Amino acid sequence: MSPPFSLRSALPADAAALAALGERTFRDAFTDANDAHDMDAYVALAFGLPQQSAELGDSRVSCLLAESAEPSGRHAIGYALLREVADETPPCVAGERPIELARLYVDRAWHGRGVGEALMSAAVDAARARGARTLWLGVWEHNPRARAFYARWGFREVGEHAFVLGADRQRDLLLARPI
Repeated sequence: MSPPFSLRSALPADAAALAALGERTFRDAFTDANDAHDMDAYVALAFGLPQQSAELGDSRVSCLLAESAEPSGRHAIGYALLREVADETPPCVAGERPIELARLYVDRAWHGRGVGEALMSAAVDAARARGARTLWLGVWEHNPRARAFYARWGFREVGEHAFVLGADRQRDLLLARPI
């Protein structure tokens, strides 16, 4: 029996679907713990159609899209976004040839169904294929679910940085692992 979802590389034509999915999953994960104005300001910049189009057109970015395999058609249910920006890698990420896992989000209805595991496995493979040897990411200090997920994948805390959500300056933990 095949899984109820599939993975593929996102294409420029997927920008609108990624914008909607990105905003929905980010709001699902963080709305309850944040100010509505800060949330609105952040998602307008981070998940708008122009931002998604720019990211999908950037040669330094790889985006993996998880889609449901439903009789009614395929729908975006999760994604992982890798970004090669060596000049923006924090100094505490000391591993060789780093690449950032900038986003990994799964639609709430699909939590616990293997989508996150499949996306992480594919992201590690994609990072390795790009020549990376270190995978790093930032995770909000108040997100225990994500922190536990990353720990299962061998990520270890290497530092911290500020994450600005609207006007709210928050603390992200920086995690890294060799690949």
